[in-house]
Amino acid sequence: MVPDTTHVAPGELSQLLGSRLCHDLVSPLGAIGNGVELLEMSPDFPGIAACPELKLIAESVAAARARIQIFRVAFGQVQGDQRISRAGLAQLLDGFSAQGRMQIRLEAEGDFARTDIRMVTLAMMCLESAIPWGGTVTVLHGPAGWRLVAEAERTRQDAALWAWLGGDAPRNPLPSEVQFPLLADALASAGRPVRCEVDDKGAEIAF
Repeated sequence: MVPDTTHVAPGELSQLLGSRLCHDLVSPLGAIGNGVELLEMSPDFPGIAACPELKLIAESVAAARARIQIFRVAFGQVQGDQRISRAGLAQLLDGFSAQGRMQIRLEAEGDFARTDIRMVTLAMMCLESAIPWGGTVTVLHGPAGWRLVAEAERTRQDAALWAWLGGDAPRNPLPSEVQFPLLADALASAGRPVRCEVDDKGAEIAF
């Protein structure tokens, strides 16, 4: 007998898949991180904490764990009226700067609906695609909503990608570009108008 899944929307299925993947990846990464910490504390390996190879492993695991937390919010399921604190948002944004190319400034107070933070993380991924060589992103929240401003000496401008946020779909996105249609869908579902632009000095998304 084929199970009835007609009551689950395709978007909800993709969020369930995102949550499942993130959940299953967190545990092995945590185990690797714990193993590194045990090696650093072990008397059997004096001086191993200063070993550049172990430092690289530790940094890579930390960056991967931070990225998975971003993916969990951006691609995972949102249940009910979940909220995220300012500290939680700051920690998420730190994950974008883990590789050292992007610097983040957060100008927001209070706590926020997880649906909003999902859109913020997707917008951050869109800005990442515009400044792949690095830059500064300021994330602002006020009565008018969210505004994310990226500044860089060099940008990557792809009109076909940014057209997704304007309601067009000129071509199918690559896997690395899926954040654009997902953000467009999330904004449409929330009834939030969006303003966006990208030029040779940066990019901006406001909603």
